[in-house]
Amino acid sequence: MRLKIEALLHYSLPSPADILLAIEAAPTQEQRLVVDKLTVSGGEPLRTVPGDDGIGRRTWVHAEGQFYAEYHGTFIVERMCEPLVELPVTPRRALPAEVIPYLWPSRFCESDRFASFVTREFGHLEGGACVEAMARWIRKNIAYQSGASNEKTGAVDTFVARAGVCRDYAHVMAAFSRAAGIPARLVSAYAWKLDPPDFHAVVEVWLDGQWRLVDASGLAPVEGLVRIAVGRDATDISFMTIFGSAELVNQQVRVTE
Repeated sequence: MRLKIEALLHYSLPSPADILLAIEAAPTQEQRLVVDKLTVSGGEPLRTVPGDDGIGRRTWVHAEGQFYAEYHGTFIVERMCEPLVELPVTPRRALPAEVIPYLWPSRFCESDRFASFVTREFGHLEGGACVEAMARWIRKNIAYQSGASNEKTGAVDTFVARAGVCRDYAHVMAAFSRAAGIPARLVSAYAWKLDPPDFHAVVEVWLDGQWRLVDASGLAPVEGLVRIAVGRDATDISFMTIFGSAELVNQQVRVTE
């Protein structure tokens, strides 16, 4: 599948601010880069740094006043989307060193708070069957509702409120998985067929020796996801972190085949 990605950000900055952008899609084995370009307004040279786990990169910008960032990319996505149900969980003692931290609670994925619930609801299942059951539960019991959460909302808040957006679905999915002993990390992505178009948050779980994509919201097909960044929770995958104040003027995302 050949996907064209377009993203435009326009913010107003009342005073000088440092900005960390993560809007460039990440070339990987299953999403091959054809061509891309990032254009950013600002008075100083850009500085790039690697993303977590070697996935993608982030870009430092220093700006003031009207700030624009524009990204265009074309990727060929070739992803095997095999059913998860038969995939086994990797024993903890056999996990690669870089995967182990994704077993632990994080600021927005308080997996230690879900241990009893996950054992009671899904303890009879293992591996991919458990992951699929948790995703179904989330999709059935949490309503997609814009405005139901904010940048401080964690998995426990969403579980109680039973409402949220893709970021919240992903937090609950990751927290459930970690509580079940399955490593899970958040993924920011461009998503084909997402309506309305926007940056999307999903989860990867470590099953049968590799990372597997799961979209607990069910809003976009996994075969049309293009990864941007990965991390423990939304803190690590934010498409734009502003060290200062800013006002959104316009933001557009488009993914077409």
